[in-house]
Amino acid sequence: MKRILIIDDAATVRMYHRSILEGAGYQVDEAVNGIEAMEKSLQEPFDLYIVDINMPKQDGYGFLSELRSRDISQAPALMVSTEGASNDRTRAYAAGANLYLVKPVKPDQLLIHCRLLLGEVHP
Repeated sequence: MKRILIIDDAATVRMYHRSILEGAGYQVDEAVNGIEAMEKSLQEPFDLYIVDINMPKQDGYGFLSELRSRDISQAPALMVSTEGASNDRTRAYAAGANLYLVKPVKPDQLLIHCRLLLGEVHP
């Protein structure tokens, strides 16, 4: 079973994404910021990260940059944020994101992008 880590400081967003992904048969874990996400990533690898940008302590850019610099098993990252400006997108890709979606994300949109990044469907 594929493991997905949702990193977002908003409990409602984590619950929304979790319900969609668990409904599709994925094992889901959650973190409220980049620091907690890194701790979990170092304990056990994930197959996909869904990362918010704006979080306390460590934001999504900081988490992805740190994750990509580590000599650990790397997994694709889907950045999901309310920030829709092109410079946010550019920073996300520079930090190590594989895809960038603007909130709110529809369930079918979230699932198709997750499946693409997990290699379960082909474009």
